[in-house]
Amino acid sequence: MSETGPIGIFDSGIGGLTVAKAIRQALPSERLLYFGDGAHVPYGERSTAQIQDFSKAITDFLLERGSKLVVVACNTASAAALSSLREQLPAVHFIGMEPAVKPAVAHTRTGVVGVIATVSTMQSAVFASVVERFGQGVEVIQQACPGLVRQIEAGAFDTPRTEQMLRGWLEPMLDRGIDALVLGCTHYPMVQPLIERIVGPEVRVIDPAPAIARRVEHVLHEQHRLATTTGTGTFTCWTSGDVEPFRSMLHYLDLPTYEVHKACWSGDTRVTPCTS
Repeated sequence: MSETGPIGIFDSGIGGLTVAKAIRQALPSERLLYFGDGAHVPYGERSTAQIQDFSKAITDFLLERGSKLVVVACNTASAAALSSLREQLPAVHFIGMEPAVKPAVAHTRTGVVGVIATVSTMQSAVFASVVERFGQGVEVIQQACPGLVRQIEAGAFDTPRTEQMLRGWLEPMLDRGIDALVLGCTHYPMVQPLIERIVGPEVRVIDPAPAIARRVEHVLHEQHRLATTTGTGTFTCWTSGDVEPFRSMLHYLDLPTYEVHKACWSGDTRVTPCTS
């Protein structure tokens, strides 16, 4: 794996595009290779074993295409599969997601911070460890948001139904005095404007994507694998879901389309380019 290889990035669907955008902004000369597993979204409703199988197959797909580093741009997949990926592929450097409780705790004045995430992320040992390590001395209010990923995947970013769902989760947290809110799923930044409208300017909403981009840059710099060219990098996408809605999401996020390809699954353990 040389400095010319792409940075591999994957998510259960479109959510990881928020991370890809942050990486592209931080490292514009890098080649990015993104895989969105639209065929299996949302991962939050899948078993741990399934998520591990999907994650390993997608990682193999990215490595076969020369990825020099793999970003697991999905909180649910990071919680369920990151440890097993590192065990199975010790030569590969993985960067995963974890809820940004540490900066929220550093920011809070009220001593009350909120975290919204999928049910699977909330129930994971990784999340419990993060709260234990960084949540000392403050109250961490945890709120699972079932169904929100489906709303976002459907493009329902600012609809009455999405607002109703978010208000049902966020208003009780506001009543308890949160002044920082952690977005514990990479899909959630896509509804950040709506979230900010609900919580108001006194609550800091924390998107972990910029921190992940800084981590990618740091790791590649340490390993002397940053792109040496000064031109604009490329951004190639694969999706196991529908291609056109995926293209629309790239447009919505103001990401260059370049190439969007369709991938097909063979069971749960192998993914390949579609042949038709």
